[in-house]
Amino acid sequence: MGILTALDAVRHATRLVDAMRLADELAFEASREGGVRTIRVLKAAIADDNQLVAIAATHALAGIFDEDADRAISKLLSSRKGFLREHAAWALGSRLPQVDAVSRLIGLVIVGGFGGMVAQRTLEQWSHATPEIIAVGVEGALLGVRDEDARYRLVETLGLVRSSMTIAPLLRMAADENEFEIVRVAAMSALGQRGPDPRIVTYLDSEAAADSYLADVAKLSQFDISALAVQPVTDGLTMAQLFLHADIDADLSQVGSGDNGGIATLLVRLGDALIAAPDASTRVERVITLSRGTAADAVASVSEIATTASGHVYGRVPTLSEPIQSASAWPLRVAVRRGIRRLLRAAGGVDVLHLRMADVGSLAAADVARELDIPVVFTVAPDPHAVIDSLDNSGALTQQNFGDVDEREHFWFRVRLVQRLAANADHTVLFPRPNLESDMRELVGIDINAHPERHSIVPEGIDMGVVDRAVDEAADLAAGLAGSQPLEQLRDLLEALPEWRRGLPLLVSVGRFHRVKGMATIVEAWANGPLADRANLLLIGGDLQSPSADELQQLAAMDSVIPADNRVQRGLLLAGHQPNDTAARWVAAARFGVPGLAAPRGVYVCGSLKEEFGIALLEAMATGLFVVAPAGGGPATYVQQNVTGLLVPTWDLELLRAAMVDALDFASAETDDERPALSRATVEESFTIQAMARSLAEVYNDVSKDQAGLRGSAVPTP
Repeated sequence: MGILTALDAVRHATRLVDAMRLADELAFEASREGGVRTIRVLKAAIADDNQLVAIAATHALAGIFDEDADRAISKLLSSRKGFLREHAAWALGSRLPQVDAVSRLIGLVIVGGFGGMVAQRTLEQWSHATPEIIAVGVEGALLGVRDEDARYRLVETLGLVRSSMTIAPLLRMAADENEFEIVRVAAMSALGQRGPDPRIVTYLDSEAAADSYLADVAKLSQFDISALAVQPVTDGLTMAQLFLHADIDADLSQVGSGDNGGIATLLVRLGDALIAAPDASTRVERVITLSRGTAADAVASVSEIATTASGHVYGRVPTLSEPIQSASAWPLRVAVRRGIRRLLRAAGGVDVLHLRMADVGSLAAADVARELDIPVVFTVAPDPHAVIDSLDNSGALTQQNFGDVDEREHFWFRVRLVQRLAANADHTVLFPRPNLESDMRELVGIDINAHPERHSIVPEGIDMGVVDRAVDEAADLAAGLAGSQPLEQLRDLLEALPEWRRGLPLLVSVGRFHRVKGMATIVEAWANGPLADRANLLLIGGDLQSPSADELQQLAAMDSVIPADNRVQRGLLLAGHQPNDTAARWVAAARFGVPGLAAPRGVYVCGSLKEEFGIALLEAMATGLFVVAPAGGGPATYVQQNVTGLLVPTWDLELLRAAMVDALDFASAETDDERPALSRATVEESFTIQAMARSLAEVYNDVSKDQAGLRGSAVPTP
């Protein structure tokens, strides 16, 4: 093809996702041709105002093994453009160690953020070949840095250098009572990765005897250096699943706050269904669900997992920081990797690890699975590909501003992470989509027909028992019977409405307050149009007491439409996050109404920019509500247009508003339960959690058997 032709293909690609995929062709041509001319062309492209082309050229340059290319990439670490610094730090990880780049990479670690994570990752990779250079550089930087967060990152980086020369400084900083606590935590955590050195064992024993945060960290490091007891062998499988950015508990008490979305509900219901399957051939003996927690939580869960041979058990991964949103969590990579490794070792044997997200949790877990020889099942979805495509279609994301947006959203890294996880997985799981084959090929770059035996299409599912109980209680309330406590809470919420608004139907939506979920867009579509006088809007989700940065952004966008002190008067009800069972009852009440406070035949609205499948949407349909849903992704496979709901490009505000109006007209015109029954039947026939569990159990069994066969046929090393 030639370097100029490959570069032009990226520059003139019709879609951004196409340009990102063509960047691989550019990198291939660069590695194949190399030479002074190719380097000159790529350096000119990096200086281009086209930010996507500049990123593509940076990674292409990394494939040329030449001193001039080394100098060019190293120089980018000092670029005025933040996205180029990040991509240069990432690209250097694929090259041999460059002594002149070490100090600048350490500088990025000091600054922190995503750039600090990729710089630290590169330094870790280089430390295998040049441990002394990395260790000396980090120790030197510590002499001049007093900021506690920066010192934490530097000590954590020093802990990644697997050399005996780092034990003494780590012990010194861990024991220094004048040092910042988080810095001592970083040093103590790193000591757990050093093996049972007598100096380390003695120190950890003394620290673990106390009753403090540091003592909990010391106990975790003791687990790390110990030879953990192996679980007794059972006939059934052990499957571990992960979602880091949630506080997952069996009661689903935090669903809807922060990043505690539908995935948290899914993992709890799925784990319960897998261990409860009546057929032994599709039952999983033990499910381990991992999510974030404190150091004290982690100490308790290590012991619980190590002594639990069957059932659904929850493990806590200590992030050693305050909970932060998934988009900002990349710097937690090292702490998360250690926490996951600890829990999987405590399990004494895990047959399959199921990963689902292109996030720091999956990045860390994939490293652990490779180290511990655990087969991986990965659920592949065009995320963030579909978001990129939606923003591309709306004009909000272009080649010219791609780098600035990527610096915040890390689209390029996440796309490459999806590719890597899918390529290395023992089996991939796909969600149904209307154009699954073409979407996976065009958006993600995966040909699912090339090796169909490695892919399974498995729709997500919901617990119909929860929905049916909610429907029964809401119907009883509408018939004049006493309401359950959750429905009485809803009544209290509705009684705050002005007199004239009582009796209007409810538009309802359940989910996280995040830009991708479109909650603020729903508010704008409802408030600035005819719907404002025809229905009240109930949003269930978000931590309203201690909102995250993402939640604050959505609340600010809502406030720009309706001031906070005027929400209730205008009919906007923000209920905050609620337990899953409570949310289910409120959604059911939107269908049946609340006597004197809300008319029946409300509508469920999903305003997500993308929805790979949609747990809350399925629950609303099972309840019998008419729905508005995104036209792309999973919803298009189960929402029948103009029958059970309306599919709409949710990124288009006017089309969303029109769909919400039409949906309310559809619902209010219904005179019987035929359509609600059809909506419920659609879910019951194909989208129950039990059906999902059966399909996945077959996948897990097949993967486990294949892995056992490979191990049995391995040729022993002489």
